Amino acid sequence: MTTNAPKEARRLRELSPHQWRSGLAAWLGWFFDGLDMHLFTLVATPFVMALVHVTASDAPEVKEKGSYIQAAFMVGWALGGGLFGRLGDLLGRSRALCLTILTYALFTGLSAVAQTWWHLMIFRFISALGIGGEWAVGSALLSETWPKRWRPWIAAVLQTGVNLGILLACLTAFLMKGINPRWVFLVGVLPAFIVLWIRRHVPEPEEWAKARQSTRNAHEKLPGVWDLFHGKVRRVTLLTIIVCATGLSGWWAFMFWQQHHVMNLAQLREWSMEAKRGLVAQTFFWIIGISILGNFVAGALARKLGYRRAIALMSAGMVATFIGAFGREWDYRWLTGFWLPAIGFWSGLFGLYTMFLPPLFPTLLRTTGAGFCYNIGRLASGVAIIVFGAQTTSADFRITLLAVGMLFLVPMVVTLFLHEPADEQTLQT
Repeated sequence: MTTNAPKEARRLRELSPHQWRSGLAAWLGWFFDGLDMHLFTLVATPFVMALVHVTASDAPEVKEKGSYIQAAFMVGWALGGGLFGRLGDLLGRSRALCLTILTYALFTGLSAVAQTWWHLMIFRFISALGIGGEWAVGSALLSETWPKRWRPWIAAVLQTGVNLGILLACLTAFLMKGINPRWVFLVGVLPAFIVLWIRRHVPEPEEWAKARQSTRNAHEKLPGVWDLFHGKVRRVTLLTIIVCATGLSGWWAFMFWQQHHVMNLAQLREWSMEAKRGLVAQTFFWIIGISILGNFVAGALARKLGYRRAIALMSAGMVATFIGAFGREWDYRWLTGFWLPAIGFWSGLFGLYTMFLPPLFPTLLRTTGAGFCYNIGRLASGVAIIVFGAQTTSADFRITLLAVGMLFLVPMVVTLFLHEPADEQTLQT
């Protein structure tokens, strides 16, 4: 079954049932994506401490094994984006979306039974395959079914789904801070229950179905990953990889190491582990909460200036705020109550990627191209987590995090060398 061609609706009541269902499916996928991806980062230190049998949060084994687990997650995220992105072009957006959700739900839940740090690393790697794939498939599904003029706001709403999922992860970690951190992962099984509804009620987009049928009728070979590096597509691919690799490396290195920085602040040396976990969860909550506002500010900028300039401006804001946060030492109340949430605000730039990247590629290379480029960025971020962690010789991650922030200088400049998607000319009309 395929959808009717999407109409360029100007009001919510003009949207078709198919558009509403595809929007809800993508949003729910991203919501649970946010939940499952952040459960580990919120309990990383105490859980890894338990798995490697040490009692000090600043023990070298905790930093080393924790970075390996998170790096494996980022590598799985990258590979999953390529794998499921390819399946999204071959099998369809709805079918691939179901497979991604089942993968990350099952293996996030299995993380609860990990007995060693490498068990957890394997489970996080496989769950990341599904989380990485969901980004490319969900963004392509919406870009092909919802009105093009709404894309900046769709991007903001879709990214807000991730943010709310992360807030649920924060709430889960906060409410469960007094018990064994492994049981937090059982919450990650919840997404599996929406798969049946998606398969029954969310059809494939007509744009994909027509392109797929046209290829069959002409007995043509489907474009593959290597086609990303030929002709006019090659330049787009290379520039997009640079933008995604540096931006995502900066964000994920920040998200992982900022909690270690907070946990090991000298001002908190006398705090109990439970109190530190509570502060980390609370800080996470405000980082992600303020990012919801950032999503809509980024959408407004894209509506007014176009995606390229909006991404460049948001990246510049990120650089300036990192300098403010880590250019000097702050009282922990200023750091966790203002500066770290302020960095979260500028992360709205990543919401713009969801609607900016897919239309840059041909229809039957759309989830392959967007998934490949975005998730190569995630692969780079896995390496960045290890590299930046290795450069830290003490429990103070301030200088490391300041260096992390400078990575955003690259997308601030390189994005301007990309073009606005060909069908975006109606955005500002």
